[in-house]
This record gives sequence, structure tokens and C-alpha cells, in this order.
Amino acid sequence: MAVSYQDWRGRPVEVSDETLAAVLSALGDDAVPAAPAAHGAHGARGARGARGARGARGEYAGSAVAPFPRRRSWGFTVQLYSLRSAASWGHGDLRDLAELATWSGRELGADFVLVNPLHAAEPLPPVSPSPYLPMTRRQVSPLYLRIEDIGEYERLSASDRARVDALGAPLRAASATPALIDRDAVWAAKRAALEIIYAAPLSPGRRAEFDSFLGRDRKATEDWATWCAIAEVHGPDWRSWPSALADPGSAPVAELRRARADRVGFHAWLQWLIAEQAARAQRAARRAGMDIGVIADLAVGAHPGGADAWARQDVIMPGISVGAPPDAFNQRGQDWTLPPWHPGRLAAQAGRPLGELVAATTRNAGGMRVDHVMALARLWWIPAGMPPGLGTYVRYDHELLGGVVAAEVARADALAIGEDLGTVEPWLRKFLAARRILGTSMLWFERRADGTPRRPGGWRRGCLATVGTHDMPPAAAFLTGEQVTLRAELGLLTQPEDEERAIAQADARRWLSLLAGEGLLPGQAPVSPEKFTVALYAYLTRTPAMLIGVSLADAAGERCPQNLPGTVDEYPNWRIPLTDGDGKPVMLEDLPGHAGIRAVADAVSGGLRR
Repeated sequence: MAVSYQDWRGRPVEVSDETLAAVLSALGDDAVPAAPAAHGAHGARGARGARGARGARGEYAGSAVAPFPRRRSWGFTVQLYSLRSAASWGHGDLRDLAELATWSGRELGADFVLVNPLHAAEPLPPVSPSPYLPMTRRQVSPLYLRIEDIGEYERLSASDRARVDALGAPLRAASATPALIDRDAVWAAKRAALEIIYAAPLSPGRRAEFDSFLGRDRKATEDWATWCAIAEVHGPDWRSWPSALADPGSAPVAELRRARADRVGFHAWLQWLIAEQAARAQRAARRAGMDIGVIADLAVGAHPGGADAWARQDVIMPGISVGAPPDAFNQRGQDWTLPPWHPGRLAAQAGRPLGELVAATTRNAGGMRVDHVMALARLWWIPAGMPPGLGTYVRYDHELLGGVVAAEVARADALAIGEDLGTVEPWLRKFLAARRILGTSMLWFERRADGTPRRPGGWRRGCLATVGTHDMPPAAAFLTGEQVTLRAELGLLTQPEDEERAIAQADARRWLSLLAGEGLLPGQAPVSPEKFTVALYAYLTRTPAMLIGVSLADAAGERCPQNLPGTVDEYPNWRIPLTDGDGKPVMLEDLPGHAGIRAVADAVSGGLRR
């Protein structure tokens, strides 16, 4: 546990006694204060703060390494829910993913599609909009099902199919509008349709396939399905359930599982369907010529009242949430409201909970992005009731956990990409690179010591290079200054708006000058947001980065960020559909003829061929 740390400006910060006492209390007798001067891998091991960290590593012993990309390539990054088609029910789905992969692979030469976390949410509305606040990370949300692709849909009676089609009609119509995504309406309609389909008997062959699916990961599926069945009665936060149901292994839970066997079966059945469609999307990507295919996203944690926190009370910490200390863009810090794993208990189990999670994430994917990969070594812990700036860092056994990730992705023949943005210790990047876990280099953060943009030759090779992320404004908003206006309107600035705007304008001028120097923009003429975006992505191809991620929202000309850290109800986080610079909806069918998307794709694919 850190008693001091350096902030994003490099200044030392002493952790308050109140914070230290709260974290010590939560850790119990497993806490070890970290020496403030400890640096590098050796210092990190000494500050591990976990009694069981030196215990047996079991099957993850050794020096496993992840597969490395076989060639330099690019692909779209997309918030899948935002990409709607004429056939999807107001929310992007796995058929949309398969078609995006097929088109971009065959027509544009893309090698992957990186999606947001598809983790499962609440079993009944209301549904949390954030993909990074799931009820479980082990299962996939049925919101991403294409109802008409379920095998039993074709076997419905004409009247039942008409009922299902009627449920989807208003949502399909909504897909053609710029209205915010309404997950509650989507899930209410899909759930009703799924109940109709579930009532149809399975053929003997399909029953055998379902049974085979259950046999593959029975306990995890049963834990999730049981939690859902209880949540339908008592709500989606196990901490408010009757105390007799707090223990997943108790006799009352077993009795309820028997009494509600049909509901348990329903939620297990949903996971079978979603696994089928996820596998189809990956097969479609590979058939289209993609070497990688779908890259899944693993969130840093799950809801404190959700299924993971209920089923894994042996490793998940109550009374603590994780987040990030203040930084240049989020100057108040961030509290993600997610409980951490207990470092000692995780190590005592030889990292198996993480291994199971990685295996589940890569089962139907060619790669995995690990959100906030620094969590393999340390996490910013915030005691309950405290603001995010008053947290501290707690260490994990990075050697064990890095080995777990590398071993599991190697077993799946999948890539591992670590999102190592923000405050990162330099030794950690070297450690991850030795495991062949790729990093993430974001253009806006790639700066030299004097704050000027880093030239292409100074970027990393072993990384995914992007212009921004889902937590950053689209590229066009940086040029226009809309990103400052929005944050000022929402009270997210910690310095006067005119100062923030002057800084943003100076930064934009630096990038315009650098892009002009690279021959990617004219030197003097005014530049449109579209040309600016194309030039930024062309610039990425001049770095040595192995993978280049092209935000579909950037390419479409979107101006609104998907998420504004520090907001909850003030901004419609995670509900923005894919739109262009004028706010008009961009649907899956529009992509082949969209000039902006074609221009960015041509710039990236052409740059990689140079």
C-alpha cells in the first residue's frame, strides 16, 4: 500500500492518515505499507502487500508469452451498441458485428474489429448504460442477440413469429433516427421475444448442443443464471437480498434454485445463444480474411452488487472502489464504483479467478483488450465515502497476474492488448512487453518531455495506436474546440474556461503544424475537421505500431464523446448512436458509401502499404 505517490505533474503527494487507516482496515492483516522510494520491478515486488503473493503459482508458473501480431495491420474500434442496422432492434448486435467485420475485412483490408465490453447487465430493466459497470464479466449481455438468428425462431408458429416481429418493429424504426439508445426499451422487447422463443421445445440435436455448452463451464453459468433468477425477485443488488441468500453455497440458495429452475434454465439458455452468435461473428471475420478478427474488451471490474461480487466473495473486496487519481484531462480524479480483487486472496488461488475470466473473454475472439492493464500491478483504491482524489495505490503480484494473462491468451491463440494510458510506471510497460502483452499508444497522450507531440519514430512498436478512446472527445471536437465547451458547460474544468481553451487551441496548432511538416496537411489553408481526422490517422501509419485502431465514430465525423468521465446523469454516457458531423444517424448500410469513413480507411491502408 502506497503512503505517497507522484501526481500527473510529477509532484509528490502524501496519502492521508484517514485513507491509510481505511485501506488497512479493509485489507486486514494482509497489508504491507510500500516504501515511498521503491521503483522498478524489484520495488514493486517488495511492495506487493499480499501475504499469499509468494505462494504456489500452479499452472501459471513459468514465463508464458502472448502471441505477437503476425503483421502490421489496422481495424475499426466501435461501441457495438451504437452501430445499428435496418434489421437490428435499436441497438447494435452480433449480426451487425459480423457484417462490419465482413465488409471491412473484404473491402477495406482491415484485420480486426475491436468492440466495447459485451459483459452482461441486469436481467430486468432498468439496465445500466455503461459497458464498464456490468453485473458480471464472465457472461455476455443478451442485448447483443439478433433475435431472428436464433435457431428456434424459424420453428415458431406463424402467430408467434408475428408477435416477435411486432416487438421489434418500433425499435428497428428507431435505429434510423439520431435518438439516444434506449436500452430499457430494447431489453424489454428482446426479453419478451426471447420468452416466446424459449417456450418452443428444442430439437434433440439442439438439446444436445445446449447440454454440451452447459458442460463446458457449468459452475460459472449456473452461478450467473441463479443470480439472475434471484434478482428477478429481490432486485439486482445481492447486498439488499434476504441474508439467507447472501451465500451462493447455502441451502436456501439451493432450494431457490430448485424452485425457480425454469428461470435458471432461461438465463443459462440465453448464454448458449449469445455464445453461438459470438462464435459466428468471429468465423465471419476470419472468412473475410481477417488475421485477428474480433478483439473483445475486458472491463476492469464489475458492479459491487452484481453476480461476480456475489459468487466470488472469496476474492472481491467490499467497502472499496477503484478508479484513477487526478490527471490532466480528469482533474478531479475518477471513481469507477467497482470493487477490487483482494491481492492476497487472489494470489493464494494462484490467479485462477483471472485465468478463468481471460479464458471466457477469448473463447470466441482473436484478441482481448485489457482495460486499465495497470491493475495487474497496482490499483487506485478509494475507501467508501471518500472522493477519488483521496485514494491510494495498492499493489498486486504482477508477475503472477501477467503470467496468467499471457498463458491464457496463448492457449486461445489470441492477442493481448493492455490499455496502459494515464499514470503508468515505466517498469510496468517493460514487464508487459516482455510478456508480449501489447500496450496502447493514444495520439493525444504521446508527448515529449516539453509537452510537444511525439514524432512518429518515437512511438512504440508493440502497441495498438489510436487517436483517442471512448473516454475522449472525437478527433473533430479537438479541432473545433467543442470538447472544451462541453466540459465547461458541465462544470468539469478546474481552471478558467478561457485558459483551458487557450491551451486546447495551442495544442491543436501544434498538431496542425506537425501534420503539415509530415506532408499530411497543407501548411496555411484552413483545415476542415474531416481532413484533420484523415491526417491524424495517416500519421499513425508512420509510427512503428503493429496495430492501428480506427474509431468508427471519428471516421464518421461524430462530435459527441461516448463517455465523459466525472459525469453520471449530466451527460448521456454510453447512449450516443453513431452519427456524422451534422448529427445525422450513420447506419451499418451507410458505411460503404460514407466518404469520411472511406477516406480514413484509404489513408490507413495506404499508409501501411508504404
